[in-house]
This record gives sequence, structure tokens and C-alpha cells, in this order.
Amino acid sequence: MTLYLRLAWRNVWRHKRRTIIIVLAMSMTLALMMFYDGLMNGFTDAIYGNAVKVLGGNIQVHAEGYRAQANSNPLFPLADPQAVIKAAESNPLTLAATQRISTGGLVTSREGAFAVGITGIEPEKEMKVNIIGQNVKEGRNLASDDLDNILIGKGLADAMGVKVGDRVTLVGRSQHEQMRQRTMTVIGIFDLGMADIEKQTVYISLGEAQVLYDVSSCTEVSIFLQRLGQESSVIEGMKPGLPGYEIESFQANYPDLASAINTKGGVMDVFSVIIIAIAGVGILNLLLMAIYERTREIGVLGAMGLKPNQISLLFILEGIMIGLVGVVVGIVFGLALNGYLISVGLDFGSMSTATSYMALIQGRVYPTWGVEKLLMRASTIAIISALAALIPAFEAGRREPAEALHFV
Repeated sequence: MTLYLRLAWRNVWRHKRRTIIIVLAMSMTLALMMFYDGLMNGFTDAIYGNAVKVLGGNIQVHAEGYRAQANSNPLFPLADPQAVIKAAESNPLTLAATQRISTGGLVTSREGAFAVGITGIEPEKEMKVNIIGQNVKEGRNLASDDLDNILIGKGLADAMGVKVGDRVTLVGRSQHEQMRQRTMTVIGIFDLGMADIEKQTVYISLGEAQVLYDVSSCTEVSIFLQRLGQESSVIEGMKPGLPGYEIESFQANYPDLASAINTKGGVMDVFSVIIIAIAGVGILNLLLMAIYERTREIGVLGAMGLKPNQISLLFILEGIMIGLVGVVVGIVFGLALNGYLISVGLDFGSMSTATSYMALIQGRVYPTWGVEKLLMRASTIAIISALAALIPAFEAGRREPAEALHFV
């Protein structure tokens, strides 16, 4: 086998121009796939990551029994929210852990009554991680000591016909299933560029929610992580020290969002295999050309006693080696390209109005290294290069030595 490997490696570089063309085709394909993976991960963090932040964080911690009644949004106070926050913040992947009180209710104005989610938050703590507070376009953001003040979305403000300083009536269900009503001042209006999301939830301070809904602590701890995909490791690290709590990722609380992310990933995987397969056709064409260029050499090998299957093996090894060289060069190109883009980012701010979900992009998109699926991508390229060599190898093996030696 050592002899075959040496012969194959020598033959790979006998026609350097052809080999370089094949290697460049494969390496650029892999590098572009790495760039594509990194960019898609950057988009996922920019769009879905921000969507998760708007909806309530990567991970939510509730009191035991919450999941069984989650559809009714029960107000089950946490026994020791500070212990939950301490456990979350001890993980280096955590950006912030905040207390919340979430319930459902109505907000009314002269235009009528609108069903909304009512969320009591720690405004200063969430300001760093939740894009709601970062996108207050009119008035100001909430403060922890705010009483009778409410933060609403532009879509809801337009539907209700209210502006900053107007009074609205908030109706919600307390811990004991009693309806609580309070007239509040619109202190600020946030604008995400997504009217549907802006109509879903209104925000008040945590202290106001505790008084209004008769909750002594909070009903939820929302945990915000550096990026999507880190939820499982953080949850596994928290569970041993927090018995009696339900710790769930956004996939359990927002299944539609999780399904959209998974569907996108599956479609992109199929698309990438198609692109690599197209590159494989080019490899097949170049190797077939090599067969005809080396017909006399194949005849010499046969005359020296190499059997057809041995000649075929030689060409298959050449295809595999070219594939491996292409993979190595492609990884270098891909890492260099993504490394540069990680430092400078890509400006997609001008596209924020193209579609509604693009509004969640906050300026620049920063790709990842694109190595999350590198093993699959590299293996696919290596396998396709080996498969592309099968037809030329079979063609070389079936040549008769006497006929091949007289080929001009």
C-alpha cells in the first residue's frame, strides 16, 4: 500500500496546473461553505437571538407545576429567586438573569380594549440585554421606581390612538385569580419595526407588578445567554443546585420559534450538499481528462504487471488525496475569511426594512468561525472527491495495455 500511496502522491503533482485547479475548486467550495455557515449563524444570533430576547430570554425558570398550567400563565411565585439568579450568573455563558412577573390582561383606551401580555421587569438590568428598552423611540424607558407608568409598543400605541403622556387602563389577573385594574401613564413607546410583536406585550416595573398582582417576589427568572445553542449546557449546570424548579429553554416556551430555526438549518444543509455536489462534477470532469492524457502511462503500468483493480486503486487514491488537500486548503481559507469578518462584521442595517423579521438586526451581523458543521462539510467534500474518482478509475482499469501503449 505504501508504494501505491507514493505513486498516487507523485501523480497528483505531476500536472500541477490541473491539480491546483481541482484543489482550488474544492477548497473555495469548502471555504464558501464555512463562510455560509458562519454567516447563517450570525444571522441566527442577530434575528432569532434578538427574537428570543424580546420574548423573554434563552432560559426561563419557573416554580414547580408551572408547565402543567402554562397555557393559563399562572402566577406561581419563586421561593428563592436570588438563588436562581446566583446560579445562572455563575455560568460564564450568562449575560444577565432578571426577575419578571408575567400575566395576561387587557389594556384599554378610547379606541377599545386590546388583549396583551403584561410583564413586570427590572428595567435597568434588562437594558443591557433586551432590545425592547434599547429601542424606546418616544418618551423614556421604565425605571425600577416607576409607579403607574407603562411602556408600550408603537404598533399598540397606533392601534389605541395614544401617545406619550396619555392615560390607559390596565386590567390583569392577580395571584388569587382576582381582576386588578389600574389607570397608568404611557411613559415610553418602543419601536422594533414589527407591529405584530409590538402589540403583544406591555411592560411595567417589577415593583409595580408585585403590588398590583399581589406577588411577593417574582414568577419567573429570565436568563439571557451570549448566543443561541448554549441553553442545554447552562441548564445542565443549574439543575443539580436548584431542585423544585422548572428550568426550560426557549424551545419549550416558544416552540414555533424553535421549529423555524430547525427548519432553516435543515434547508440550508440540503442546499450546501447540492453546491458541493456541483463541485464534484467538476472534479469528475478533470479526472476523466487526466485518464485520456495518461493513457500511454496506464498501458505501461499494465505491461509492468499491475492488474486492472490495482490501476483503479491508484486513481482512487489520487482522488482521495486531492480531496484531502482541498479540504486542508479550504479550512485555511475559510478560517481566514471568517476570522476577518468576525472582527469587522457585515453591515445589514440598510436591510432592516426589507422584511419584518429583518428589523431585529441591530446594525452589523458578526459571523462565527463556521466550524460548527466543519466535520460534515469536510467529510462530504472528501467523499465526493473519492466518488468522482470511481468512474475515471474504472475507465483506467479497463484499458488493455497493448491498446493503451499505442494510443497517440
